[in-house]
Amino acid sequence: MPTHTTRTATRYAELARQLTGIGSVNRDLARILPPDCPPGAAVVLTLLDRHGEMRLSRLTAFMAVDISVTSRHVAHVAERGWIARETDPGDGRCRILRLTPAGRALLADLGDRYDGALEKALADWSAQDIDVLTTLLARLRSSF
Repeated sequence: MPTHTTRTATRYAELARQLTGIGSVNRDLARILPPDCPPGAAVVLTLLDRHGEMRLSRLTAFMAVDISVTSRHVAHVAERGWIARETDPGDGRCRILRLTPAGRALLADLGDRYDGALEKALADWSAQDIDVLTTLLARLRSSF
């Protein structure tokens, strides 16, 4: 008969395995992005939408990547007119990043694409199952 410790270890091992599998879900969802909007660009737009205008350093902290990586993503979205880089009135050496109307329109399109992909993939799920998954994923995120 398995011990409590063995059952607990097995439970967390299975959870870890399932969480690793979430990576494939994210990769599949990334395939629905427009060709000129790679996942890193979508993250920049999403963070600016969620947290408002900010400096590159703050965006880098949210993204938890090297500032050079964030800079490349910012350059990509700025070149396409999805964000504006304006001089920070408090420090002329810095730039404030903010979404443009074109960036907001792209985010709306991305949201529609994601919603459609999830609706298609989860068509055989009950509304209750989707709600439970959403609640548990939010709880998992807040635990970290």
